[in-house]
Amino acid sequence: MIHKEKRKKGSRSKTIFYLLTTITSCFMLVPFFWMVVTSLKERGALMVIPIQWWPEKISFKAYQELFSIDFPFARSIANSLFVAGMVTFITVMSAAMAAYVFAKINFRGREILFSLYLATMMIPSQVTMIPNYLVLKYLGLLNSFTGLMLPSIFNAFATFMLRQNMKSIPDAYLEAAELDGASHITIFFRIILALSKPALATLAVITFMGAWNDYLWPLIILTERRKMTLPVGLSLLNGQYSSRYNLLMAGALISMIPILIVYAFAHRYFEQGLSIGGIKR
Repeated sequence: MIHKEKRKKGSRSKTIFYLLTTITSCFMLVPFFWMVVTSLKERGALMVIPIQWWPEKISFKAYQELFSIDFPFARSIANSLFVAGMVTFITVMSAAMAAYVFAKINFRGREILFSLYLATMMIPSQVTMIPNYLVLKYLGLLNSFTGLMLPSIFNAFATFMLRQNMKSIPDAYLEAAELDGASHITIFFRIILALSKPALATLAVITFMGAWNDYLWPLIILTERRKMTLPVGLSLLNGQYSSRYNLLMAGALISMIPILIVYAFAHRYFEQGLSIGGIKR
């Protein structure tokens, strides 16, 4: 009897938990659903009262107009893809090399230097924007993709995340490779990176999402329309077509597609990489 009562209580608690989770998920999906519906409405149906939760007539004019208005929308998508891809590659590779040094190469002052490296995480990115801007201005890199991507070389969080993962790799693999005459470059590319795929994939997804959705830094650095990224372009559409909500929602939906594609390719390693991140020392 006691076991039956425990099972009943357990099943009830599970039912309540799944019910609350389902209700919460539905509330969280309402804005996304409204965004999709708004992008499929015609201009005259946007302000109709009562609100139409589903358009009487589905229209794809908003998606067509995005590529025909007086703004290089397709070019901004290409710019964002290039910038986000390069920032992801630069961040992951530079952080992986720094993490390998801090995790597997012994040298005097390593822990102190790493502590100073981590201390930079306490400085908000907004504080360093003006110094970075002045440095890029001095180097003549304003209004260029190089200047936009250059600060991504240094990422303390990415280095910390990969270092924690690399410290869990047994030193026996590295010692065996050294006995076979492998250099640090060979060990790094053939052993360390191969055994750090989950953490690398997780960092790549997080970095790509951050670079793809970044708005403030591209807005400061880039001034020409043909070089602007997608978030900056969408903000300009909001200023020029403030009442064209179907146009804005269509652009926002298109901006979500690359992130979903990246996650679809990396989801196998994503959860595993998150569980590894900062647990082991």
